[in-house]
Parts: sequence; structure tokens; C-alpha cells
Amino acid sequence: MSHWTPPPRPEWVQQVIDEGRHMDISSLVSLEAEELMATACRNTGYDDFGSNEWLQGFHVFLRALDEEADLHLWGRLMTRSDILRWLEARLHIEAVYAQHPEIEDEVIDQPVIVTGLPRSGTSIVFELLAQDARFGSPRNWEIMFPCPPPEAATCHSDPRIERCEHLVTQWSRVVPTYAAMHEMGAEIPNECIVAMSCTFMTENLPGQYQIPSYNAWYYQQDLGYAYTYYKRMLKLLQWKNPRRHWLLKAPSHLGNLPVLFDTFPDARVVISHRDPVVAQASVTNLLGTLYWMRSSAPFDTRAFENLMTPEAGATRLNGIVDLLEASEVPGNQVHNLLYADLIRQPLHALQALYRDMGADLTAQTQKAMRDYLEHKPQGKFGNHQYRIGEQHETAHKRSLYHRYQHYFKVPDEV
Repeated sequence: MSHWTPPPRPEWVQQVIDEGRHMDISSLVSLEAEELMATACRNTGYDDFGSNEWLQGFHVFLRALDEEADLHLWGRLMTRSDILRWLEARLHIEAVYAQHPEIEDEVIDQPVIVTGLPRSGTSIVFELLAQDARFGSPRNWEIMFPCPPPEAATCHSDPRIERCEHLVTQWSRVVPTYAAMHEMGAEIPNECIVAMSCTFMTENLPGQYQIPSYNAWYYQQDLGYAYTYYKRMLKLLQWKNPRRHWLLKAPSHLGNLPVLFDTFPDARVVISHRDPVVAQASVTNLLGTLYWMRSSAPFDTRAFENLMTPEAGATRLNGIVDLLEASEVPGNQVHNLLYADLIRQPLHALQALYRDMGADLTAQTQKAMRDYLEHKPQGKFGNHQYRIGEQHETAHKRSLYHRYQHYFKVPDEV
């Protein structure tokens, strides 16, 4: 992490940041709790945020932003815009449920949930499985603007799509190198933790800001509320736009398998496995880039030592093995996929995955997957460059990750 170097900024972004250096930007762009809530109520015409489980995380997050994140002018503007959308989403969701309590009767049937180490291929697995017509995923625009509930007849022509497209692609205009790391678009599915942002209890927040106090708070929480609220959102999204089975994804589910199965007892969980040495180097670059969008503060590696060290990573990975060996999660509902197999022979890897899930991979779905791969070759949006580390560091990490790699038969990449 100490070797990470920020990418150059576009001139227009740097000019905005420079103009803000001598302004009182904390007064100009308020991130004060009561003002944000009042603005969201005024914008929507509603005043019911639902039950209060979200409030503690909201206040911890805002305090961390104020004391630790060191946001520049453009970063504060992006952040205020995001927070208001999350608050407004809560208000709209509560209003729709109050008007239509029957939404609670919607059934989330056997969702397929993709997880794995960050940068281990979870995104491409997710995108390929999305080519199966039996699955439906929450698109970026549905997550960003869930109300009024999307309808099947207009799910590809809704005017919210255009607004969302501009906002999600803004990230790559602020830091162009981000486009090589993660494709963004209004109709592209997004991760569960992004939808959980309106609970203010999600890894999406420390994934965008250097806020160690929020990190410390988050990892002490019972995440049952965040998962339950997310399930409530999914019911609303499928109410007028049905999905046969939801296809969901977030790397952070890997550390939350018990609460995941508590919330979705009949879920089928697909875990993508990659050499942790390589995955760790890649996620460091991603985090640094995300922080650089909103702050000019140096990447504070010390703030992430408890999360990003090889020792901490090995503990979390060994925890998955412990859960499976102790049968604390349903092993017959956990399906493993090697990143190395996916890259080498993607369709063969997916055929094996479908067999393991007891599902039929039809010829039509295979064609759709093949077409998708042809239009999205590896590196289409640029090469994602990152450093692995010195040889002695790699050997040390390899010894820590041995149990995980041996259990899941994960090959070395370096």
C-alpha cells in the first residue's frame, strides 16, 4: 500500500479543487445531519425515514467525514449529492410501503449471490450469470432511484436511466483511470453494498472515504438490519418488475455468510476464488483511486492495517473455511469457482458451476454469455496496473494464505 501513487487529475477537476482551497467549503457545502435530513424531506415532501436503526451509522459517518476524510470542494459536492439521494430513497421507500403494505408479501425466491475476494473476478462472474434470462439483477438506476417502483414495461426507457448514467459515469470523468478498474453505467447491475448505503451500515462508505472511525464502528455491528432492509428494497423493486430469481453480488458478503443465510435462507452463494496475493494488490489500487476522487489527502495505510494486512486477510479467509467445516452455513448451498478457470476457459468454468448448482445451462444462455465475452475482452477499458510486492513479502503472504488456497485449490498467480 505504501507504494500507491495517485493518478493525474483532469485539468478541470484540479481547477475546481484549487478554487476551493481558500473558501469556507464546510459552510458552503453542508454535511450537517439535521440540515441534510431537512433538505431531503423538503425535496421529497415526505418526513418518515422509517425505524431508527440507521441513525447511529448516519451520525458516525458524518462525524468521520468531518474529522477524517479531508474532502476537497469537488469531493464535498459529490458526497452531499450521494447522501441526499440515500436519504431521499429512504423517504420514498417508506412512503411506498405505507401506501402499499402488500409489497411485504413479495417472495424473494432462491436468489443467486456472488461473492469472493475483492478483485477476484466477482464482477465478470456476475455479468456472465446475468446473461441467463432466469436471473434479474438490481441495475444502477434502480438502486439510485428506487421510487416510484420500476415497471416492466418501462424498465429500459425510464427517464431516471439518463440521470443515473450521467452520475455513475462521472466517476471516470473525475479520475479517468477508474474506467480500467470497473465499468459503470445506468443499466449495469451494481453491488448489494451500494443499495445498502441508505442504511448507513455498509462497506460502501469506507470503500469511498478514508474514515477509520467509521470502519472501527462498522466492524462491531450486527448487520442484520442492513440485510433486512436490503431485502425490503428488493421486494419493492420486483413488485411491478418481477424477477424469477434475483442475481446479487458483493465481495463483502464473504465475511457475512451467517447473516446472509439468515436473511436469504434458500440462497445459492457463488464464491469466486483468486490468489489472495494478487487480489490484495489490485484492491489497494482501487481503494486509493476511489479516495483520490474526493480528497487530496495521502493514502493513510496505517488506517487500514487492521483490514488490509496479510494477517488480517488470512484470518478472514480462514474464517470461511471454519464456517464450512463446522457446518455453520449450508455447505450444499455454497458453490466455488476458480478465477484461474474462469479466465482460461470461461464457458467450461460456468458449465461446471451450473452442474454444481443443479441448474441447466441452456444453449441459448451459453450463446448469450459467449456474445457478452466477445464484446468485453479483458482490458477493454484499459489495463489495470498494480504492484505485487517484493519476493520476500510474497513468500510471507503465501505462507499465511496456505490453508485457504489448499482448501479451495486456489493456484498461485505469482
